[in-house]
Parts: sequence; structure tokens; C-alpha cells
Amino acid sequence: MKLVLARTWLTEVSTIGTLTDGDARLCYVLEDKYRGDNPADKVPGETAIPCGTYEIIITRSDRFGVDMPLLLFVPGFVGVRIHAGNAPKDTKGCLLVGLDRGPDQVLRSREAYAMVFSRIQSARAKGELVHIDIRIAKEQS
Repeated sequence: MKLVLARTWLTEVSTIGTLTDGDARLCYVLEDKYRGDNPADKVPGETAIPCGTYEIIITRSDRFGVDMPLLLFVPGFVGVRIHAGNAPKDTKGCLLVGLDRGPDQVLRSREAYAMVFSRIQSARAKGELVHIDIRIAKEQS
């Protein structure tokens, strides 16, 4: 399974993009501010991960105490997860999913997370590799 995150709305506070499965939009994703793809430009806890393609596995999160999606081998980052949350204060480099978006926020996050996690879990259970391709897109309205 291949997911695509097209980062579209980049502000001084956050980065919001659209997550697709290659065919259809699944949800929005909120991250910290995008500062480029050079790990040297990272501000700990306040920087979106570099653009690229990452494998996603499911492992137990020590922070949340449940199984969650984990992005592997993100340069300059450790423990990048996909999880529920609404605002930049809810992420420390992780991807927050939501069915709706507003200025520097995603909404209906728990619903979006349940759907995305279910899709990833189902693909992994079938033995499929799951990857996410993260890129910058042209701005949309």
C-alpha cells in the first residue's frame, strides 16, 4: 500500500497536507512548520519531517501505550508516529490526521485516525508493505 501526503498549506506555525491512497483523498495531515529537508535546519519538537518516502510499521508506542503506525528511518527524527491531534502543540514531529481542516488545525481527528490506522493495519495483516511518500504540492483552496 502506498500513501501520498501532499503538503499544501505551509504557514509560520504549521504544515497541512492531503493524504491520499493514490486514488482518493483519505484525510488531512497537520505537522509542525516545514523548515526544508536539511536535518541541520531542524528545531527540536517544532519541525516537520523531511520530504521523502518512508516505510510504515505498527509498533507499541511507549508514550501512548497502544499499537500505532511508526515511520521508519526519518533523517534526524526518532519515533515519528501517525496519531490523533488537532494543533501544532499536539505534535512533536508526528503526523496528525483529521477529516476537516482549519487555520493551523485539523478537526475530527479521532475519526480520521481510526480510518487511517485500520487501512494500515489491514494492509500489514495481509503482508503488504506500507509506504508514505511525503512531498510539497501546489497550493489549493
